[in-house]
Amino acid sequence: MKTLGEILKLSTSFLEEKKIDRPRFSAEILLAHALKMKRVELYMQFDRPLIDSEVAPFREFIRRRASGEPIEYVLGTIDFYGCAIEVDSRVLIPRQETEILADHIVKRLKGKALWDVCTGSGCLGISLKKTEPSLDVTLSDISKEALDLARKNGARNGVELKYLLGDLLEPFKGLSADIIVCNPPYISQSEYLNLDPSVSRFEPKLALVGGERGTEVYERLAAVLPGHLNPGGLVFLEIGAGQGVDVKKIFSEGPWAQKELLADWAGKDRFFFLEKQSNSRVS
Repeated sequence: MKTLGEILKLSTSFLEEKKIDRPRFSAEILLAHALKMKRVELYMQFDRPLIDSEVAPFREFIRRRASGEPIEYVLGTIDFYGCAIEVDSRVLIPRQETEILADHIVKRLKGKALWDVCTGSGCLGISLKKTEPSLDVTLSDISKEALDLARKNGARNGVELKYLLGDLLEPFKGLSADIIVCNPPYISQSEYLNLDPSVSRFEPKLALVGGERGTEVYERLAAVLPGHLNPGGLVFLEIGAGQGVDVKKIFSEGPWAQKELLADWAGKDRFFFLEKQSNSRVS
């Protein structure tokens, strides 16, 4: 029978051999998860012997992590903007940068109807609904598997939402919103080939690749967004690093009263904000 400290040391060495990034961190997080403890509590119990029933789930977690699987998938949940979001290979792992987008949206909320298009795990729409319960939020995705998980996350977080299956704004035929949020696929085919294997091997390609150039989805959105926005309606898009100039050019025409690139923590253009003219009708 080995102690907690010994198990931690052995598993860290194993992950190092497999060239896993931040092996000690991974081992600590996964051991704490297996033991249903906080990570800091491990340091107070290094001499505690672990029985087989405690070690067994941890061995499976370490095996998965050693294969390169993202730690978020191994854990099964991630905290996003105060919400517990379940994640697996059906959806992209929500990034911390996307919480910046949630912040921008919360500061400019207006109207009632909000759509979260390309919702994936549902993290954006769910967190916004939880922040502002009066919103009428609809989540949509082209992937039935992703939408099933988003629905599960909505229930998990105790929020009432609508769910629509379909490509971009096609499920919203004849409808209009006050706010449309979208974190679409925006990686180019060539960029995809050079992604870290932890992304390309485990996260869904459908949610990553936006076409040969990576900006094709924005071109499609530019053609249909005005017809689905109420006067004065807002659009918030996440974009890829280095796509700011191209995306701004794609939306150079249209009934837009405001257009603004918004930066991430590193100061790089990461989001694009649009406001429809208040005197523009839905067409």
